[in-house]
Amino acid sequence: HGGPVALGEGRVEAFKHLHAGEGTRMPELRAMSHTHHYALSMEWTGNLGTGTDHYRSYKRDHRISINGKPELPGSADPTFRGDPGRHNPEDLLVAALSACHMMSYLHVCAINGVVVTAYVDHATGTMETSSDGSGRFLEVTLHPEVRVRDEAMVSKAIVLHHQAHELCFIANSVNFPVRCEPEVRSLN
Repeated sequence: HGGPVALGEGRVEAFKHLHAGEGTRMPELRAMSHTHHYALSMEWTGNLGTGTDHYRSYKRDHRISINGKPELPGSADPTFRGDPGRHNPEDLLVAALSACHMMSYLHVCAINGVVVTAYVDHATGTMETSSDGSGRFLEVTLHPEVRVRDEAMVSKAIVLHHQAHELCFIANSVNFPVRCEPEVRSLN
C-alpha cells in the first residue's frame, strides 16, 4: 500500500543520483534530443447570431479537431458560462498530466520487471482565479490505484512513480507542482 510520493522539480540526473542502487533501470540518456510537433484545429461554434456583442450573448462551445481522430467537443468550465456536458481546458490539462504519468509509469514498470495488471487514476486539480479575471493552477494531485502481479513487486512499483514523474513530458512542461499519491496492491 503506497503513501504519498513527493514529486519535485528535479530532473532525470537528480533521480538517478537519488535512487542509485535501488534496483531500477533508467533508459539511457542521449545527448541528441528529438523535436516532436503536434497540430490541431480549434473552431469556436458558439456564435448565436450576434457574435460577442455582449458577455451573455454567445456560447463558449468549440470543436477540437486532430487529423485522423474523433472530434472533441469543448466549452468553458460551467463556472465561466460553459456547457457542463463538454470538455473544458482545465479538465483536459488535468487529464493530460494523468495520462502522461500513466504512460511513463507503464513504460518504467515494463523495463524494470514490474507487471502492472490494472491502473486507474482519480486525479484532481486546484486552480485559483484573481480579481482581474486571470487564473492559474496551484497544483495537480494524481491518485493512481495500481495492481501488480506479485506482492514482491509492490515496493518497486511505488518507487517507479518517482521515475515516471521525471520522464513525464507534460509534468516537465508545467509551472506548478504535480503530486502523486499512489496506492499499489498485488493481485494476491
